[in-house]
Amino acid sequence: MDPVDSQRYRGLSISDGVRALAREFRSAGVETPDLDARLLVAAATGVTREEILTDPSRVIEEPARIKLGEYRQRRLAKEPVSRILGQRGFYGRWFQVTPATLDPRADSETLVDAVLELVATEEWQSKPLRILDVGTGSGCLLVTLLAELPSASGVGTDICEAALATACVNARTHGVTGRVAFEMRRGLDGVVGPFDILVSNPPYIASSDIAGLDDCVRNYDPLSALDGGPDGLDIYREIFPGLLGVVPTGWSLFEVGSTQAKAVAELACAAIPAHRLTSSRSWKDFGGHTRSVAVRTQL
Repeated sequence: MDPVDSQRYRGLSISDGVRALAREFRSAGVETPDLDARLLVAAATGVTREEILTDPSRVIEEPARIKLGEYRQRRLAKEPVSRILGQRGFYGRWFQVTPATLDPRADSETLVDAVLELVATEEWQSKPLRILDVGTGSGCLLVTLLAELPSASGVGTDICEAALATACVNARTHGVTGRVAFEMRRGLDGVVGPFDILVSNPPYIASSDIAGLDDCVRNYDPLSALDGGPDGLDIYREIFPGLLGVVPTGWSLFEVGSTQAKAVAELACAAIPAHRLTSSRSWKDFGGHTRSVAVRTQL
């Protein structure tokens, strides 16, 4: 990385700095130049994103200029803003992210919406639900669900100890520590049920597709959270045969790749006896792709 130019923003106000940075990002083809500029200027100067609007004439001082110059270089090198700042917004809350965790994405909010819809349909809002999150990563799915469902408790599993440590931090941040446990496990190995709801955003990208991912994904998300094997379906094949052992009666919801919904549903049908599989649902993401698949099992 080249030396940081601390004079680049000398004499500029916060609002001028946002505009200057956004212009550079736009020219470089950054997908969300204005938002990224506001987030990075706010972080560098120590002001809130709201204060950028209410106190736009505040001058960017020397320490903040150095930090903003560093952030600029890293973003122009295609490092995601969430990796630069160490946090990402998800379902209205901020979550710590680390090199050990997948970067939470808006598409995964579809899974939260789906769970909350099913809880309402089943009239389970006041039920002391038990929720299992397989491959919890940062814990964003499970922590969000527990925050939204104050009567629920949950268990999050992951194969990575560092990811589980991050999930613990996020659970503390959002006040759900007393209702959650995190365990180092792969898939359903050793998981003790029963649970009412299972959620999972497993690795589902085919191994041969990894090299073609955008730099901000391939270079910063952990490979173990991306690579789903030759066809991207390895983890689903591991989970479905043991599903009834942990969710004998309830809903199991999975994030899937944009073209995988049919294949995942077929794997579920092949692994679960027909008389135990009582219903299935799917939901589309913001781009119109089927992103969440759910199956209901019954004793």
